Amino acid sequence: MGEFIANTDARCPSVIVIGAGAGGVATAARLAAAGCKVTVVEKNDFSGGRCSLIHRNEYRFDQGPSLLLLPRLFHETFQDLGTTLEAEGVHLVKCEPNYTIHFHDNTAFKLSTDIALMKNEIERFEGRDGFERYLGFLQESHRHYELSIIHVLKKNFPSFLSMLRPKFLQYLHELHPFESVYGRASKYFWTERLRRVFTFASMYMGMSPYDAPGTYSLLQYTELAEGIWYPLGGFHKVVEALVNIGLRSGVKFQYNSPISQILLSDDGKRAVGVAFQDKSKKTLTADVVICNADLTYAYNELLPTTRYATSLSKRETSCSSISFYWALDKQFPELTPHNIFLAEDYKESFDSIFKKHLIPDQPSFYVNVPSRVDPSAAPEGCDSVVVLVPVGHLFDSKSDTHKGAENTPGISQDWDAMVADARNTIIKTIESRLNISLGPHIVDEVVNTPPTWRTSFNLDRGAILGLSHSFFNVLSFRPKTKHASIEDLYFVGASAHPGTGVPIVLAGAKLVTDQVLNDLWLDNRAPVNKASSPKGKHSWLQWAVLAILVSLCLLNLRSMSKP
Repeated sequence: MGEFIANTDARCPSVIVIGAGAGGVATAARLAAAGCKVTVVEKNDFSGGRCSLIHRNEYRFDQGPSLLLLPRLFHETFQDLGTTLEAEGVHLVKCEPNYTIHFHDNTAFKLSTDIALMKNEIERFEGRDGFERYLGFLQESHRHYELSIIHVLKKNFPSFLSMLRPKFLQYLHELHPFESVYGRASKYFWTERLRRVFTFASMYMGMSPYDAPGTYSLLQYTELAEGIWYPLGGFHKVVEALVNIGLRSGVKFQYNSPISQILLSDDGKRAVGVAFQDKSKKTLTADVVICNADLTYAYNELLPTTRYATSLSKRETSCSSISFYWALDKQFPELTPHNIFLAEDYKESFDSIFKKHLIPDQPSFYVNVPSRVDPSAAPEGCDSVVVLVPVGHLFDSKSDTHKGAENTPGISQDWDAMVADARNTIIKTIESRLNISLGPHIVDEVVNTPPTWRTSFNLDRGAILGLSHSFFNVLSFRPKTKHASIEDLYFVGASAHPGTGVPIVLAGAKLVTDQVLNDLWLDNRAPVNKASSPKGKHSWLQWAVLAILVSLCLLNLRSMSKP
């Protein structure tokens, strides 16, 4: 337990965690292991949030994440808690190939950690020289991966000044934050097919590959170098293990307990607890409040209204999805565990999602068959299938005017019609490319849409991955892990630093835990006026940071324009 700062106060500090998502339960387990008295309050009757399971008769589906990436961050979380994934009953199996990618003309590409297979696959499309360029892409994306782990995911960025760290600035250029994922891939792959193959993973962040910073090729790297893994029993097994670790350390979980507000001190300067929507439940008070609810929702619905809260509702956000969960009475071996069906009009499909907030006429979509690697996901001889179709987020919020979609003539979000169109398009696309017909074998169906994502998990605009990861939505520009003006209030989750995705959120849980324990340590040894730091004194330095970043951006653009 060397990771934790022991608390020497005779009274264990009390902590309330709002939300039992991956970030919430990981933070709760860490703080309880450090000696805090932790209570987790959760809106739903289950843990995990989007990392939960859907059960229908003998079929099981992952509601959200269905593959485990960046295993290093998962292993580190459990090691910090003095245990391992295996010891907690989480058994990972490797999916091979990683994906089968299906193009519009019935050709396919298999992505794999097998270097010999990748050599053959790449040379089919790019010729013999293509493999050497692929190795160059791996080298660059490996660099993105390692530098991001060290200098971004494991560091907090509480202010603009934090971006002036010499080591961070030293490597900023190598992270290619001012170029797109698609632009960087185009330097290594000369065919449009493989540019698509090595850029679609930007959808893990809910972003278009034409907009996502080049840094995020690290997602493709971790798949190609470390593989794609699946926890037997469903992704929720990871969350379940963290819950069990927390319980052993004394964490209390209150389910079916949506809150109405975060309670503040009389002067409004400290978080002191939570009040429940159910008025018959007594309010809870604590020394520290950590919010794992959707951050934009929390700022606008659980706290007093501020200009900053309103601005969050206008920020770029990730896409949403129409997700189908199909119980099939037959197995279809033509589908591997993870399948990507790419649209012929690749760029146009992303423009439809991110500029018009709609479902593309020809969507790219992801098909997961958990029963292919985990027979317990479906009855014998049957398949459970999850289909995720990226679509635009909701734009019916009165504050969502930054893209102007609701003012575009002829655009509406009729989700019932979109679901019907999506279902029909998916079934026809799979049938035409694989010569199989799923439709007659669907015996049960569950559907999630942007409105249901918003209702079930309080997701602002139904965005399944929180705020966007454009450059001015990351690092110190991203909402902080600690509230700027309310003491003892912290945030963990997809929209807080360091960002979205389960492994990234787990990294965030460690950052928040360290921050809370450090603040408690200061409180217990040398009481200080934490609000006494002068505000606005360093504004000139903030401008200096922006000037540096703009200069770097211009240098990148200039170098890109040279022949």
